[in-house]
Amino acid sequence: MDIVVLAGRIVLALFFLSSGVGHFQNTAGMAAFARSKGLPFAYAAVLISGVVLVVGAVFVGFGIWADLGALALAAFLLLAALTMHDFWSVEDAMERQNEQIHFLKNIGLAGATLMLFAFFAQADGLGLTVTGPLF
Repeated sequence: MDIVVLAGRIVLALFFLSSGVGHFQNTAGMAAFARSKGLPFAYAAVLISGVVLVVGAVFVGFGIWADLGALALAAFLLLAALTMHDFWSVEDAMERQNEQIHFLKNIGLAGATLMLFAFFAQADGLGLTVTGPLF
């Protein structure tokens, strides 16, 4: 089972690592979108969220305080869902549907990362981690 947990961690980590790198490759475009959603300090928020995504992905992927990494990713996902994908306030039907898809994706992934947090907080050493849980 350790190998299955490790494989799942790596796949999930690659998803978040890719997203985090995207925050650095397209900071200006993402900041413009964040500004359009009314987010203050949009440019800094994009950079900070990119750091959270990369660090969270590295922690989960390598098993370095994987519980902390999963919790950081869950926090990012919940905040992003509520602030960036507020489908309930969108007038255009296609745009609303698109935002709802992103909202639900973020909520679903937040649920998965919260389960991963609980898993690693209780399962010290399971899944071939470098460190034990922080919490």
